[in-house]
Amino acid sequence: MKTPRKTLALIVASLLALNACDWAPDDAAKKEQAASSVLVQPIEAKTESGTVSMLLPDFTKLVEQEGATVVNIQANKTPVARVTNNESDLNQLPDNDPFYEFFRRLVPNAPQIEQPDDDDDQSFGSGFIISSDGYILTNTHVVGGMSNIKVTLNDKREYSAKLVGSDQQSDVALLKIEAQDLPVVKIGNAKALKTGEWVAAIGAPFGFDNSVTAGIVSAKGRSLPNENYTPFIQTDVAINPGNSGGPLFNLNGQVVGINSQIYSRSGGFMGISFAIPIDVAMNVAEQLKTTGKVQRGQLGVIIQEVSYDLAKSFGLDKPTGALIAKVLPDSPAAKAGLQVGDIVREVNGEEVRSSSDLPVMVGAIAPGKEITLGVWRKGEKIEQKVQLGNAADSNNADAAPDDTTRSDMQSQRFTLDNIGLSLVAQSNGNEKRLLVAQVEGAAAQAGLKRGDRILAVGQVAVDDETSFRNALNSAGSNVPLLVERQGNTLFLALSRPAQ
Repeated sequence: MKTPRKTLALIVASLLALNACDWAPDDAAKKEQAASSVLVQPIEAKTESGTVSMLLPDFTKLVEQEGATVVNIQANKTPVARVTNNESDLNQLPDNDPFYEFFRRLVPNAPQIEQPDDDDDQSFGSGFIISSDGYILTNTHVVGGMSNIKVTLNDKREYSAKLVGSDQQSDVALLKIEAQDLPVVKIGNAKALKTGEWVAAIGAPFGFDNSVTAGIVSAKGRSLPNENYTPFIQTDVAINPGNSGGPLFNLNGQVVGINSQIYSRSGGFMGISFAIPIDVAMNVAEQLKTTGKVQRGQLGVIIQEVSYDLAKSFGLDKPTGALIAKVLPDSPAAKAGLQVGDIVREVNGEEVRSSSDLPVMVGAIAPGKEITLGVWRKGEKIEQKVQLGNAADSNNADAAPDDTTRSDMQSQRFTLDNIGLSLVAQSNGNEKRLLVAQVEGAAAQAGLKRGDRILAVGQVAVDDETSFRNALNSAGSNVPLLVERQGNTLFLALSRPAQ
């Protein structure tokens, strides 16, 4: 028996409809579950014509779920009272003041009064809970040097906090309060952050607790003066005094940094804020928790940035890595055979993008550990194993400026007109050195200055006219010069004009 086409079509349609009914609840449930797992939903800003002009994140769910993990911190020193004498205070009034006699008779034998010190002995900041039993992360500059630390939770409960430990170099401090079953932040991956990504901060700027601000990641791996071990996250999130120590969240509600510093000419927010990456902070916190102090690995080298011109002079395809300008005596680097002019491009297989990356990467590894460095040396890539030393044991690498006017040395001057460089070769039998006497042209463009001592051409040591000319002729058109200037060493890229 044949089924009519219309009947067959109706059966197929019915089956599809039934199947669609069976699938719909599951699909809807899946979509609802997926939506509930996303903390930040995009908001479509529609124009009058109905078109979407932009997409903006909605942080309400993030704040609802993670706001309870953020705490307010108040720290102060033990008040130091100064004793004042009321008699002296009364004596400050003139004798003819009508109130003088009144106060003298009112308190003829006034006791001495203690008054608090007027110094700035209070500090306010933020923090966040990293364990349910009461461990809290904040900034060292919020609690450092303070004897009384009070932590206020989001539900207004107050606790006295113990300072477990602090690290001034990373500006990370670990606190402990006696509490249980506390809400805990989720730790994110700071390395996965991308420039332009939305982030949010929760803290207490100017004492306004549980304030939420948002912005984007402006840059990563920022190096700040006197901050060698922290690759800061730069954002445009509004951070003000009181935000210090508070968390920086990504769109998944995970902490990716600790808000630490701002660039400001007025003391308030100016659009540039810096956060400590959470992986750096958690490493410090773990060390403070287990040992009470922070130890960092060290190579024992002085490094500089690889510029575009230096990259060309060393035969690199791109200006990355850390250029070794000096190897400290008896350091781990010296013992391992690292050389001046080596460019460190990898640490245990991880790329060193800029010179500021190297101290951070090495400092994150415990002293005594052996690491493998990917090194560019004389046009070849080699691997060098180094057993790290302890940064706490480092000596001052600064040297006194060299005396360039010693009278016991014989001098001979020579000039290289094609690069605009005049040098003085000095010797006294035991010591030889090359000093820059005059610069112009290509030499001046390279940054050479009168009084510089030239130590090497590339990685070839030079100390007289013959060695310098031979090394220069063998180096090609782009020449890296190692110079000593006021006790410091650095490489300069010399571009020789075509012959």
